[in-house]
Order: sequence, then C-alpha cells, then structure tokens
Amino acid sequence: MKENLLSNLLNKKSIQLLFKVFDDDSNNISLVGGCVRDMLLGKISNDIDMAANITPNEVLKILIKNDLKYEDYAYKYGSITTFIEDQKFHITTLREDVNQIGRHSNIIFTSDWKKDAARRDFTINSMYLLQNGKLKDFFNGKKDLKNNTLRFIGNIEDSIQEDFLRIFRYYRFLGIFKNPKIIEGYDNILSKYLEKAFDYISDDLIRQEILKMFNTSFPINCFFNKDSMKKKYWINLVTKKFIKSSYYIGLNKCLNKIDLLVNEKIKK
Repeated sequence: MKENLLSNLLNKKSIQLLFKVFDDDSNNISLVGGCVRDMLLGKISNDIDMAANITPNEVLKILIKNDLKYEDYAYKYGSITTFIEDQKFHITTLREDVNQIGRHSNIIFTSDWKKDAARRDFTINSMYLLQNGKLKDFFNGKKDLKNNTLRFIGNIEDSIQEDFLRIFRYYRFLGIFKNPKIIEGYDNILSKYLEKAFDYISDDLIRQEILKMFNTSFPINCFFNKDSMKKKYWINLVTKKFIKSSYYIGLNKCLNKIDLLVNEKIKK
C-alpha cells in the first residue's frame, strides 16, 4: 500500500514535471513535510511542499523559463508558489531561521539540508523525498512515525519560544495517530507556555488550528486525555481567552464542537 502511494506520488505528472525542470539529478529539489509524512502513513496528501537547494531567484528563473504560473508574495522567506494542473506547489529554498522569537524570524539561505530540517517543528515533518525515492531523514522522523510518537526537533522549550503556534500544532498532530505515545514532560512544558503564546497568536489563528484538528484521522486525541477522561488543559485556557475577547465565532464554531466530540467519546 505505502509502496504504491510512494510510486503514485513520485510518478504524478505534475511532480514529474517539476523534477524535470529543476533537474533533480543534481539534488536541487525534493518533496518535504506533510506529503512525505502522509505517504508514510499510507495516506494521500493534497498539500505539496517542496524544498529547493537553489536561491529563490533561481527558482523564479526556472519557473519563468518553463512558462509555469507562480506567486512570489512570500519571496522574502524564500518561498514561491507555482500552479500545475490546478495543483498548488510551495517551493521553498533551504534556509535557517535565526533570531526567531514568537512568530518572527530572520532568514539565512543555505545549501545544507540538515540545517533546513533543523528549523522545522517535529521530526515527522522534517523528511525529504527525492525523485529516486531516497529519503533524507536527519532526525529519525520515520521511526517516530512508526512508533506513534510526536517529537519536537531539538529542545522543546526553545522550539516553542521560537514559534508559539507550535503548541497548537503539537495538539493537532496528535490527531494523526490512533494511539499516540506522549513523551514524558511534554504536557507540563506545553502548559507552561500556553498563556504566553496568547501574546503572539491571534484568536483567529488559534481557531484555524482547532478547525484543522477536526480534520485529522483521530481528532479526539487533540482534545481528550484518555487516562484522565478529561479535556486537555489547553481547551480551558483558550475558552477563557475567547470569552475575554468576546470572540464568539471561536466559541460557537470551535469550542462547542469540542464539547460534542468529547461527550460522544465519554458515552462510548
């Protein structure tokens, strides 16, 4: 099954075209992130990200030369979006994020794949798939995926403070596992930074992450502690925040849905 998905992903006409125009025999471009993770989970992903070992300007030149439509609104971050057969592809130059605080960062482009992997959030999101099927996996993401483990890259506290949205992304990605293994100490550390995260993340951004949680394979794991039969701590804090800011769309469209989901689980 996974072998078929690997073949289908790499042989997809639009992806083959990108590999061809970027001449990947020189290791210029690869699939990365969610599409690689989902393929290893036996799933099909419509979200295609690619990493490029060339500068954003070189990426643009190649797209223009091959008459491929593009958007460069995220050019300063090294990311360019192209469109092939109604499919959107995000192509991002390998980079390091420096002086990263909260949600803001300075960018340094690099040719080092491992440095690019190190800037990402979780090991399972830091794998690269080349045209020949070879996997670049610097932080054992494939092993963590097999073991149902969601692990921050590097020190968890440093990672959270670099981007506080990672707290909610952590809870979201718990939903890809039927029985996620929780790393000891993670819950306490995440809870420690929750309120500080509100200084950097808007209500709307939190709402968007919660909605994505409902679209995971096992959303109950995003919201519910199996052992204690209680909702996760983050939900109480977010509820208080939404009430304080009178953010009713978040209260009515997200948090009420969590209550319904949890109540259904308890009844079972």
